[in-house]
Amino acid sequence: MYYFLSGYTAKVAGTERGITKPVATFSACFGEAFLPLHPTAYAKLLGEKIDKHEVKVYLVNTGWTGGPHGVGKRMSIKDTRACIDGILNGSINNAEFDTLPLFNLEMPKTLDGVKDNKVLNPRDTWEDKDEYDKMLSKLAGMFQENFHRYDDNGGEFDYASAGPQTK
Repeated sequence: MYYFLSGYTAKVAGTERGITKPVATFSACFGEAFLPLHPTAYAKLLGEKIDKHEVKVYLVNTGWTGGPHGVGKRMSIKDTRACIDGILNGSINNAEFDTLPLFNLEMPKTLDGVKDNKVLNPRDTWEDKDEYDKMLSKLAGMFQENFHRYDDNGGEFDYASAGPQTK
């Protein structure tokens, strides 16, 4: 629910006025402008549905890999489809996993159909690993800063504990 509430995405050239390169942004529930209720109402509903139907939830990188804008490139649609196929056909359940530091998310080491398995771990695609580590830390901070808008959710849920931990 943390990542659903965060709604991390990007404004990209061609879809947003005045945008010439991708700009990270957050849109609660990936559609904040269209939500009549507070975003936590939708997160609560999502959590109830996940629990009721015992659903596994996955985040799939459909964005950038290999470096920042100007260095890296978009994830290939072929690799994105292979990730989705691995989820839908269950082969992801047979994969070994690494853990993304700070975010504590599991990443498969290999997936059938992914041309170069390095794309499954973003750090492996960056030539400058130190620059990647700085960007990862910056991104974790952006998530934490964005999530302060949910600090007063009535104490009903501790969504923030599922997000990046930098301390």
